[in-house]
Amino acid sequence: MSGFLDQVARSTGRTLALVVVLVAVFVAVAVSLFKLTIAGAIALYFVVWWTLLFAILPIRNQPETRPEHIVQGQDPGAPARPRLREKAIWTTLFAGAVFLAALAIFPLAGL
Repeated sequence: MSGFLDQVARSTGRTLALVVVLVAVFVAVAVSLFKLTIAGAIALYFVVWWTLLFAILPIRNQPETRPEHIVQGQDPGAPARPRLREKAIWTTLFAGAVFLAALAIFPLAGL
């Protein structure tokens, strides 16, 4: 999976296309299995995705230590390679799992 992820994450267009397809699949499953509206499923998925994004962003970040790559005024903790496209894909996958698990648990909680 890592090789596939690296290939997709090299292009913003491919990353965006994969994220859109995955979100559409998760929303379609939520609508068909859990009887949500499309708007409700998208809204709930967005909240889960956005929350998990902030948990995933700091993973595997290393600050820039090469003096020739540090720009005047740059935060010393700024990552050398933030891997934002890769993290968008991972966030989408994890958010889909959490989203579907939450929908499965909601009826048990009476929500």
